Amino acid sequence: MINMRTKRSLALAGSAVALSVALTGCSALGGILGGNDAQRDDKGNVTEGTNIDIFSLKVGDCKMEDAEGEIQATDVVPCSEPHDEEVYYEFELEGDEFPAGDVIDAEGEAQCLPAFEDYVGIDFDSSTLSLFWITPTQATWDQANDRIVQCVLYHYEGEQLTGSMKGAAV
Repeated sequence: MINMRTKRSLALAGSAVALSVALTGCSALGGILGGNDAQRDDKGNVTEGTNIDIFSLKVGDCKMEDAEGEIQATDVVPCSEPHDEEVYYEFELEGDEFPAGDVIDAEGEAQCLPAFEDYVGIDFDSSTLSLFWITPTQATWDQANDRIVQCVLYHYEGEQLTGSMKGAAV
């Protein structure tokens, strides 16, 4: 029998691999240059639900789950409204060559796990939340110099979230 911690670790690893491939930036420069962003307040928070270019997604944005596959745009909503996911951290990958998937995943774990505790206020293993990361594709790396990885949290059991998870300690 697999214990809950092992299940979560396996789910995290499997989700990271699948989602780092599936939930990536667009490969078309038109989307990058388009800059379709949400209405935001003085602090940069989304004030009205809308569909935005994936490259307009920012730390603190609350969003709906995307369909599998490469994404060019995503639906964001104010965090006060029910949502599926929240971007809580981002970092840049180093180097000139597009890294292999296992290298990206290792860096995702090294960066996203510590940032999770800093953002949510509780360590990952004690939380009801899980995480994945959105990564560049070979095309966005080459065509748009895309190096950004975004760490995204969601409820482990798929329940919607209401309110920002920043400091929520759940």
